[in-house]
Amino acid sequence: MKNKIQKITTNLWFDSQAEEAAKFYTSIFENSKIGRITSYGNEGNQIHGKTMGSVMTVEFELEGQTFVALNGGPQFKFTEAISFIIHCEDQKELDYYWGKLSEGGDEKAQVCGWLKDQFGVSWQIIPENLTEMVNDSNPEKSERMMKALLQMKKIDIKSLEQAYQG
Repeated sequence: MKNKIQKITTNLWFDSQAEEAAKFYTSIFENSKIGRITSYGNEGNQIHGKTMGSVMTVEFELEGQTFVALNGGPQFKFTEAISFIIHCEDQKELDYYWGKLSEGGDEKAQVCGWLKDQFGVSWQIIPENLTEMVNDSNPEKSERMMKALLQMKKIDIKSLEQAYQG
């Protein structure tokens, strides 16, 4: 029986740190694993310039979501235009992901629950109820919460909820 392939898979382009990144991410998320690793061959060397036998792709899974990390060279860099959102149940979980993913990352890129990790990948570490507070039918509540949020780097859930409640 053939394994079902995930319909949409996120591909992350790294210069040469695909395996390092996959190991880093799978060390953070409890429900994770590294899958198939492919290597560059001689074919296409004039295009990719990678050493034969060096890692080309690393498949890995985080919380049931499959990713592929590609060592494609330095042409492309990550930007905030794409980010991964982690919905956290409580402050302890939020602090855990923030601490692990921000380690070695760009501190200047930390704002409103967003951070860049050591590889330049952007993450949003947010409480599960953030969308609910943002979309509240009472605009005063959501505006108070947004004002508090805009003052934060790492989100303090209690402070957000207090601002929301007034």
